[in-house]
Amino acid sequence: MRIARVETIALRIPFGHGGAPAGWGGRAWSALDTLLVRVDTEDGLTGWGEAFAYSCLGSVKAAVDGMVAPIAVGRDAGDIAGLMRELQQALHLFGRYGITMFALSGLDVALWDLAGKAAGLPLCRLLGGAAGRQIPTYASLFRYGDPERVAERTRRAIAEGYRHVKLHETAEREVRAAREAAGEGFPLMLDTNCPWTAEEARRMAARLAPYDLHWLEEPIFPPDDAVALARLRRETGVPLASGENACTAVQFRDLLAAGAVDYVQPSVTKVGGVTEFVQAAALAAAANVPVMPHSPYFGPGFLATLHLLAAQPRPGLAERFHLDLEASLYGDAVDPAGGMCRVPDGPGLGREPDPDVIRDYRVAA
Repeated sequence: MRIARVETIALRIPFGHGGAPAGWGGRAWSALDTLLVRVDTEDGLTGWGEAFAYSCLGSVKAAVDGMVAPIAVGRDAGDIAGLMRELQQALHLFGRYGITMFALSGLDVALWDLAGKAAGLPLCRLLGGAAGRQIPTYASLFRYGDPERVAERTRRAIAEGYRHVKLHETAEREVRAAREAAGEGFPLMLDTNCPWTAEEARRMAARLAPYDLHWLEEPIFPPDDAVALARLRRETGVPLASGENACTAVQFRDLLAAGAVDYVQPSVTKVGGVTEFVQAAALAAAANVPVMPHSPYFGPGFLATLHLLAAQPRPGLAERFHLDLEASLYGDAVDPAGGMCRVPDGPGLGREPDPDVIRDYRVAA
């Protein structure tokens, strides 16, 4: 089963989230950028992957097309571990995280989709899990900077059946509004996206303590400062989550060894794909630290996340952006119901992307 072709497909799908365009990655978002990686084999199978591409669509596409695909074409699609090791080593000069690893992640997810299809099994079964199970899912809100809007979106998510809600705010007033809307005891998480120094994070953790956060996520810049995170966790007692910006199992090893986190958050479209995610999850299991994946995407990466969670001894929560997409690659087949997502039970990732959505939302990048 040799790789005949690696193709990148850039999509841009508009969305609404109940507020002004969110400003992440240096620009405002009004549409989600998705980079699909399609891998065709010489014997006619097709696998689908996804490389993280929010605010970096053109760069990641260029990395797949110019660096990854030329090495991958002609290789054995079933030798995933060997090929990914070779690619990481050949491309290490260009970075062990960021754009290069995003590109490798897209290929890796597609290869695992192919492996499941070749075996006639769902990905989670290949990894030792059970297909068809329900995975608890939390609503991941956008950043609003407006207490009333945060409260309204929190109430809406709870009414839709979500049993956990995550905020993306940096001010106390929005956290207070969410807590008042959710009520005492409801699990609220806060992702701050690396805004503070270690000392600023310590002060903010103290101010946020009355709101009983389920976890505080990435409070310190830079996000890979495991020593500073461990000190914050030790001195404040606030549960910390981190890992969406970590790539390769090596960085997760270092986070865990430092005692920096209560929850690890590998992102399958960033970390190096399914292959590296599995290794990071094994390290977390050995350290008795739950895995709570970063998964605010809607393509093959989200399906892969569901399968990976289904293969964990203690499945964590899947992250779901709380927004309204203009179109979905999978229709409503994997949308949460009552705060739960069902793991697809077809071979590989279990679902094929809608060709009409690909046609209508494909863009040049």
